[in-house]
Amino acid sequence: MLTEPTLTSRHEDSRDVPLLVWRADRPLLTVSSAPLGGGIGVRHWVVNATVPMSYHRDDPADHLAELAEQLGLDGPGVGLLTGVDVAEVVARADSGVRVWATVGLGTPVQAAAPDPAVATPAPAPARCAASAHRVGTVNIVVEVPARLGDAALVNAVATATEAKAQAIRELGLAATGTPTDAVTVLCPADGEPSAYGGPRSAWGAPLARAVHAAVLAGGAGTVVPWSERRTA
Repeated sequence: MLTEPTLTSRHEDSRDVPLLVWRADRPLLTVSSAPLGGGIGVRHWVVNATVPMSYHRDDPADHLAELAEQLGLDGPGVGLLTGVDVAEVVARADSGVRVWATVGLGTPVQAAAPDPAVATPAPAPARCAASAHRVGTVNIVVEVPARLGDAALVNAVATATEAKAQAIRELGLAATGTPTDAVTVLCPADGEPSAYGGPRSAWGAPLARAVHAAVLAGGAGTVVPWSERRTA
């Protein structure tokens, strides 16, 4: 399965920029919304890389592939980006399901809200709550110890997203997430597949609890963007 993530760094733009690396001891069946390695397929590793808030590359998948090559990672994998210092990753586990989350809530949105250009300004309490979480992007990595069928993998992404939204609401934000959130769910590629990944299923229920706990803990304090903290 997945190793615990290793915190390392790469030298970029005259700075040592942190990143997390998970390696699989065998290829894992994966569903992901990540810019690199998204979709459903077999993956060998996961990278969650901090980037400065001034990040302007329009080829994030190529950038992440370059980082994977620098790290000597073989085979296809998943690559995520965030303005959060990935050293602040929060880990939670429940009934064999393991979850890691980097939580930045500086750009909270409700998924079906009107376009910001025409939206009515948020009430003052919501604006104040948002200002305490300055960096955006919630990246969630989930490992389920049993094989999930393709439909269950997709269902697991929905369950993780629902649990994230529940935690964000409990943190006092009128939001379901940020515009750049990503979810990755990994499981063994062999074995009898479970058909369900919903919040009341055998694996979806502990997944939901672990994601909820991780996002709640990660979002409880003020998260300063890595690049701003470096220049403070």
